[in-house]
Amino acid sequence: MRVFLLYPDRDFNLKGELPPQTEALVKDLELDIVLDTMAQGDSFLRTVSRQALMSSLEDPQVIRYRQMILQDCLNNPDTVRELYQIPVQALITKQKQWLGIFSLYPSSILSSAVELLEMFVGLLRKMRRIVDEHGEHFHSAGFQRFFNMIRQELDEAYFVEIESHLKELRFRDGVLISAELGMGNEGQNYVLRKPKRAKGNWKERVFSKRSPVYSFSIPPRDDHGAKAIGELRDRGINSVANAVAQSADHIDSFLNVLRVELGFYVACLNLAERLAEIGQPICFPDPYPATTRVHTFRGLYDVCLALTVNHPVVGNELNGDGKDLVMITGANQGGKSTFLRSIGVAQLMMQCGMFVGAESFAANCCNGLFTHYKREEDATMKSGKFDEELGRMSEIVNWLKPNALVLFNESFAATNEHEGSEIARQIVKALIDRRIKVFFVTHMYELAHRFYEPGLTNALFLRAERQEDGQRTFKLREGKPLPTSFGQDVFQKVFQQR
Repeated sequence: MRVFLLYPDRDFNLKGELPPQTEALVKDLELDIVLDTMAQGDSFLRTVSRQALMSSLEDPQVIRYRQMILQDCLNNPDTVRELYQIPVQALITKQKQWLGIFSLYPSSILSSAVELLEMFVGLLRKMRRIVDEHGEHFHSAGFQRFFNMIRQELDEAYFVEIESHLKELRFRDGVLISAELGMGNEGQNYVLRKPKRAKGNWKERVFSKRSPVYSFSIPPRDDHGAKAIGELRDRGINSVANAVAQSADHIDSFLNVLRVELGFYVACLNLAERLAEIGQPICFPDPYPATTRVHTFRGLYDVCLALTVNHPVVGNELNGDGKDLVMITGANQGGKSTFLRSIGVAQLMMQCGMFVGAESFAANCCNGLFTHYKREEDATMKSGKFDEELGRMSEIVNWLKPNALVLFNESFAATNEHEGSEIARQIVKALIDRRIKVFFVTHMYELAHRFYEPGLTNALFLRAERQEDGQRTFKLREGKPLPTSFGQDVFQKVFQQR
């Protein structure tokens, strides 16, 4: 049995290698806030969420496959959580009781495997009941395939047969084993035999004439004899013990994968419910191939900020279709960095098949997401801050591929504006020439003006809005770069408060 709830043709690899610069992404985009909300204190859900969020999908069809499944989950949260508890309960019970399956003795392996299978059968029956009761409410291709598989493979005939086999494997009437005599009359080719069913009623069985047999009994205190008989029994049931253990392992693997893949959707439910409590909208984005240039949204907000302040935050609109460069300038503390973070978080959420924090959202997939943010001064640095920025940029360049997305936040501002602007201009131009999409937040007027002046058709310029009285709306509008960031507003506001 295969789950296939995260991919249409393969299982999700929880231990897969994460993309480069994962730690920088988590730090710069403040993803720990999102992950903690998704996990709700469950370390396993956090691990699954982090792996899924950072393992970006690049195929719009696979993204839509997950979106449809997640939509089913949002419509049926109680059923999904009930299904998720089945593999969770299996794990808890297994950890408490069934350790004999790791024994070296066939008798212990068989006994533990039988007990494990009996526990699994009970949980699989519960799964089948949930499917029968609620399956009609799920419409995605992923859930329909999964439920049809459960109906076909876990029908009543399956349960009757497996319960019958498990009852026989208890060997309540003893073990029937055949063997051949080899060299020196030593036993070989041990085979476990299925006992014949006794015919007739109990009177006929008791008083019927029995075939003569050779037999012997082990004295109660003959430890060596008992050990020898035990070894003979283990030889006879060895192959059966391995087969039963493999069957138990097969079901166990299925339930483990189910726990991982349903765990992702349960974590998404946690996040969606928390955003609903805050009063923030979510939507399912429209993903486009990486080779296109689509970036249009309405009401996009920073999910991390909303979760932090615990109330609705300002959203933004953008029509960036056909653009390779989005240059963001404007007033200090006007929401530029928050906007940039919302771009990165939404891209990751879209490319792992999730909803995004917006009223509507459409974007092309990217072949890798990278951030180059300014860093605070580090006393352990062996070189200057500007050298550190260039070093990080050099590392990013080694990983970049066409149609990647790079987010710059106040990069290359550790030197004078003329030098920083020229270096940034050359880097951005080289990236755009290699078909890499760039969002760049900067206070360097010279940098922004150099890109604005030629009137590039593949560039978009946004400016943080500032009202005449100096108030910030935290909205970004299309606008020409200005030679001031209105730092005086911030200065006056701080010192007036004092």
